[in-house]
Amino acid sequence: MLGNLPDYPWDAMAPFAQRAAQHPGGLVDLSIGSPVDPTPDVVRRALAEATDAHAYPTTVGTPRLREAIVEWFARRRGVAGLRVENVLPTIGSKEFVAWAPHMLGLGGDDVVVHPRAAYPTYAVGAAIAGVAALAEDDPQAWPAETRIVWVNSPGNPDGRVLTVEQLAQRVARARELGAVLISDECYAELGWDAPWDTQPIPSILDPRVTGGDLSNILCAYSLSKQSNLAGYRAAFVAGDPALIDQLLVIRKHAGMMVPAPVQAAVAVALGDDAHVAAQKERYRRRRAALIPALVAAGFTIDGSEAGLYLWLTEGRDAWDSISRLADRGILGGPGHFYGDHFRQHIRLSLTAPDERIDAAVARLTH
Repeated sequence: MLGNLPDYPWDAMAPFAQRAAQHPGGLVDLSIGSPVDPTPDVVRRALAEATDAHAYPTTVGTPRLREAIVEWFARRRGVAGLRVENVLPTIGSKEFVAWAPHMLGLGGDDVVVHPRAAYPTYAVGAAIAGVAALAEDDPQAWPAETRIVWVNSPGNPDGRVLTVEQLAQRVARARELGAVLISDECYAELGWDAPWDTQPIPSILDPRVTGGDLSNILCAYSLSKQSNLAGYRAAFVAGDPALIDQLLVIRKHAGMMVPAPVQAAVAVALGDDAHVAAQKERYRRRRAALIPALVAAGFTIDGSEAGLYLWLTEGRDAWDSISRLADRGILGGPGHFYGDHFRQHIRLSLTAPDERIDAAVARLTH
């Protein structure tokens, strides 16, 4: 099964990266989306104070961490009533996305459904489990063989947000099919356009979505972007306690434990909203600078009402757009990496230092 995995898509970017790096002003890398801003001091101190970690960490997470996750969902996501049995830390969110179909026992003719514009690891997870993946946004088109449905709101790469009503429709359809629905919500703190500039982005665990029943529903979340903790591999999953327990047993056997210092740091990070607001403001400034420059350069912004990326097109093949930007020393990601339906789109990240953002703006407008 693992032999059928696709090539790593970003390897195809090497020639464009080399060309962009030759620009006299240097490379502006807006491709991968790896955080560049400092990890907050409050989190770093918590990590340092927990480095006397002589014992094995618990796979289930410390009581302090699990309680912090429950409190965070109630305070920031409008999801009250969770208990520690509903949550589980993970070693970043990507490993959970990649291994979820396997850990949940998929095989044979089972199907994993994911969005049409999608983070590639949803399909990779299906390949690891040896099952088919289907890119489909219309719940009524999901086949009877569907066993896992991935939703992603705010979306990567397109930044779209699903409303309470849209999420509820997806939950209802997944339940008709007997499928597990997993919502990847890693960018939920980054809402930009109305109404998400003032309203919280809905969670799949919201009682308005679930009707108070978490059966066969999971939510994946990461602190990589909102807290600049990508290097910590700090994430968690929450939802149906029966599924959490199933995942926990497997993870115990496999030794998939979040390091104890990281668990301590995550508990502190989840309780501190100030650093999240400060980081969001950094991204807001970069986004506000880039959008008019990109429009002036002939691009149309599509979606992108929330999240860490700009999803845009100039009406030509994405590789042509990537090449054009590389000539200006700017590196992005082609829509080809995110499925077969958006070959004229590109994705640009907001994760570049302010000075590099300013350089990109100058190159796009002169």
